[in-house]
Amino acid sequence: MFAGFERRVAEVNGTTINYVRSFTGNRSGPALLLLHGHPQTHVIWHKVAAALAQRFTVIAADLRGYGDSGKPVGLPDHSNYSKRVMGQDQVDLMASLGFDSFYLMGHDRGGRVAYRMALDHPAAIRKLVLLDIAPTLAMYEQTSLEFATAYYHWFFLIRPAPFPETLLSAHPEDYLKHTIGGRSAGLRPFTPEAYAEYLRCLRDPATIHGICEDYRASAGIDLEHERHDLAAGNKIRCDVLALWGRQGIIERCFDPLKEWRKFAQEGRLDGRALDCGHYIPEEAPEELLAEVLPFFHA
Repeated sequence: MFAGFERRVAEVNGTTINYVRSFTGNRSGPALLLLHGHPQTHVIWHKVAAALAQRFTVIAADLRGYGDSGKPVGLPDHSNYSKRVMGQDQVDLMASLGFDSFYLMGHDRGGRVAYRMALDHPAAIRKLVLLDIAPTLAMYEQTSLEFATAYYHWFFLIRPAPFPETLLSAHPEDYLKHTIGGRSAGLRPFTPEAYAEYLRCLRDPATIHGICEDYRASAGIDLEHERHDLAAGNKIRCDVLALWGRQGIIERCFDPLKEWRKFAQEGRLDGRALDCGHYIPEEAPEELLAEVLPFFHA
């Protein structure tokens, strides 16, 4: 799925981060880091990676707790899965590769890590693309019946261990099919190879624990960090492009641009809905490329 890429593992920030790096195309191009969502891995980018590699040095990484990256046991306050710590993993990864600044695109959970990176490390992020998310604080504080029904896992996964871990470990494929196949496009966007990779990783009990810890942190320490940003006026300093699926829950339940204006500097935010659902890189790869390539090179 990643012809012309090499797979590597880096030891950073007290854990290991699995990633692939392009070694064909524009090998000397500016660096672009891609971060995936739940319950997936860096493989979500396989439909766009080759095209991006023609212009960038592309690094697609597994988040802490996901894929083949490290999966430490969560601390009592879940702080080692805060988006601040998960973002530091990725900043340290890029620094270890010689990239002190880079372009950044994140989908779903990777988007949450990405905007925390932009808030905490403004000198490192040149431009930021966020795919099918609104800020975590807004989504929890504006919870409706429709949102809670569609995103039930936001509330299930945060229950104390080992309750959700036990249930997910009993039937990981049922959870995967229901989660990625239960959106507007069903299972159609996912190639057999990609689906098999997601299932392989989700069958690891340590992955299931890491996923739960990611969500537990989002319902606690991550909200504290966002409230502090809003109170302090801490904003993302780079240009931001927010894209979301017209058939997705973000479109139906939130006003993404209104919410992102609270975190983006005046005049540095753009965004729109694409004609797809939640899994933009796999549902609408050509449309995604048509949006992000001009944005990154503007």
